[in-house]
Amino acid sequence: MQPFLNTLNDNEAVFLGLQTLYRAKGGQTNGAFALAEHPLMPPGFETPLHVHNKEDESFYIISGQVAFFVDGAWLLAGKGDFVFGPRKVIHGFRVVGDTPAHMLIFCTPSGFEDFMLELSQPAGTPPGPPDMGRLMTAAAKFSIDILGPLPAHPDTLLP
Repeated sequence: MQPFLNTLNDNEAVFLGLQTLYRAKGGQTNGAFALAEHPLMPPGFETPLHVHNKEDESFYIISGQVAFFVDGAWLLAGKGDFVFGPRKVIHGFRVVGDTPAHMLIFCTPSGFEDFMLELSQPAGTPPGPPDMGRLMTAAAKFSIDILGPLPAHPDTLLP
């Protein structure tokens, strides 16, 4: 294991139509963790409802607002907020409001980044809907259960 430096645009790709920067991968952290950055998530972007069976997933909001559905409840997170999603807990998120969100995703142990990398496309690939067949196949391979769309979030969460 060697120290490493990741600079502004190192390891850039497109995952689920989003610019994604892979800040740390399991091979660089001895499997301890992985860190990815989504610098520009447009309003309305959302993940499916899903469960990670092998890793915990944490989120740090740099800017914008993101509504998280975690274990049956909606949480609204904004600039400077941190959300923890333990493994085996149903969750997903949606970018809300009128401005894009900027977010870090931290997974412990590493492994989720391999799922992301398998579905990633080269930087500069035009955004488009994900290939759901490929998504479901990769999810099964990496012990992620895709459960369907997020439920409607309550408007009372919005400021």
